[in-house]
Amino acid sequence: MPSNKKEAAAGFTLRGFEPYQVKKGEEYMNDAQMEHFKGLLLAWKTELMEEVDRTMSHMKDEAANFPDPADRASQEEEFSLELRTRDRERKLIKKIDSTMERIENDDYGFCDACGVEIGIRRLEARPTATLCVDCKTLDEIKEKQIGG
Repeated sequence: MPSNKKEAAAGFTLRGFEPYQVKKGEEYMNDAQMEHFKGLLLAWKTELMEEVDRTMSHMKDEAANFPDPADRASQEEEFSLELRTRDRERKLIKKIDSTMERIENDDYGFCDACGVEIGIRRLEARPTATLCVDCKTLDEIKEKQIGG
């Protein structure tokens, strides 16, 4: 158990990656930062793909034709929830692929709406982010006004 905040922060990892440590005077989205986020995204995508494989294996192994309608309904509901989760993950994989494309085109880390830096900490929390915090906040406010 870490005895202080510094030790706790040092022990934190994100999907097996240490958070990027920005060096004083370092240029934003330099090669080291790009490589860090590329590795992070690839590891995340691999993790999601493995989960898809596990789900498919689980569904094949667990598929049974239960004589009891309640048991059959429970299994169908479980499979339905798993498939819905996998569909969300499939969309996330597409987002990761599009983010990888942005990295390859040197367009990663900058807001689509205003062009400012998104920021290392925000990208650590949400590597597929395309908007800075301010633009995302405005986007959410507009969405609430229109939808709610």
